[in-house]
Amino acid sequence: MPTLAVVSGPPGTGKTTLAHELAHQLGCPAIIRDEIKQGMVLATPGFTPSSEDPLNLPTLTAFFTVLQVLLRAGVTVVAEAAFQDRLWRPNLEQLADLAHIRVIRCTVPAEIAQGRIAQRAEHSKHRAAHADHDLLKAIAAGQHSIESFAPISLNVPTLIVDTANGYSPDIQHIAAFVGPSPQNGSPANAR
Repeated sequence: MPTLAVVSGPPGTGKTTLAHELAHQLGCPAIIRDEIKQGMVLATPGFTPSSEDPLNLPTLTAFFTVLQVLLRAGVTVVAEAAFQDRLWRPNLEQLADLAHIRVIRCTVPAEIAQGRIAQRAEHSKHRAAHADHDLLKAIAAGQHSIESFAPISLNVPTLIVDTANGYSPDIQHIAAFVGPSPQNGSPANAR
């Protein structure tokens, strides 16, 4: 049975960077929710991002459809999205029969996350697909906080990774948490 490594956490916690590095380390694909949406935006002239924009639901559907196809084919996958509990848990639960699920939750202090959000909003042309400027305004107005993030509540092995300065634990430990144990070929059971 393949493994689904779920890289989660609030905005600005380094999820996408870690997901790509972990997929490279494991030798498997990384499926990134925001990259799927960015691809949809390329096919939608005049798109204007907002928290309730019309591409959010099709992005969610495409994301989980791709994961299902790969897992049914026996492919271990790194999947990255914010994965807040209310919206994402029901979709992940449907994949539990297809894969061993491992959750990696990225964390950083709120000021670092906010700085990363501001940096990418300013310097990444692909972030135009997302409502980063609206998120920054909501944080500044006290209407949103990184601490309000509701993590996934699945009964699966979970690893907390501090991404403030590299990775703690390091990428080798994260890969070992996700990858097969040498003894029996099944995913490691670290928690």
